[in-house]
Amino acid sequence: MEGLAGFLLAALALTGSPGPNTLSLAAVGSAFGRKRGFRYMLGLNLGMVLVIIAVGSGISGLLFAIPMVAPAVITLAAVYFIYLAYKIATAPPLKENSEAIADPKWFEGVMISILNPKAYAAMAALFSSAVLISDNLWVEGVFKAGVLLLVIIAVNISWLLLGAALTPYFRQERTSRIINIGFAILLLFSVVSALFL
Repeated sequence: MEGLAGFLLAALALTGSPGPNTLSLAAVGSAFGRKRGFRYMLGLNLGMVLVIIAVGSGISGLLFAIPMVAPAVITLAAVYFIYLAYKIATAPPLKENSEAIADPKWFEGVMISILNPKAYAAMAALFSSAVLISDNLWVEGVFKAGVLLLVIIAVNISWLLLGAALTPYFRQERTSRIINIGFAILLLFSVVSALFL
């Protein structure tokens, strides 16, 4: 347990830094507001639970070792992130947001987490970085997963609130469009960075 502080700092840095999950959450918070973005955030968290289980159990390593699985997942992820970036970039100003403009769905958040290459890389790095409980690997895995989930929830709440703080700027059409396009570009850049850097 001596390495817990270092593990927490690494978890905060890796999960809190800008990436597809955090940037999409900030964009959803700013474009749709805190309340309307809450379900999307829950979906992101649920998706991260699935990523943690896949990485912590070794399932993701086995799947990506199968030929053609990695390229197929990367292609699916690219298509989905382009769709999400388009949806963010074309979101109307909040004054025009009505029932006709659908809130981001929880399952969209799940998909973002599952298709996020940074999520898998971060979880793999964190699970292999430090030994917190040396005498029982199963207990250590569950403990690390629990700590990571708490950090991810805190990080996601922060990014949603940060995005929601921009909501007043979304009342003006031009400012709204500039911010939305900026978030969409940052989202696409974060995906490309996660895949190729």
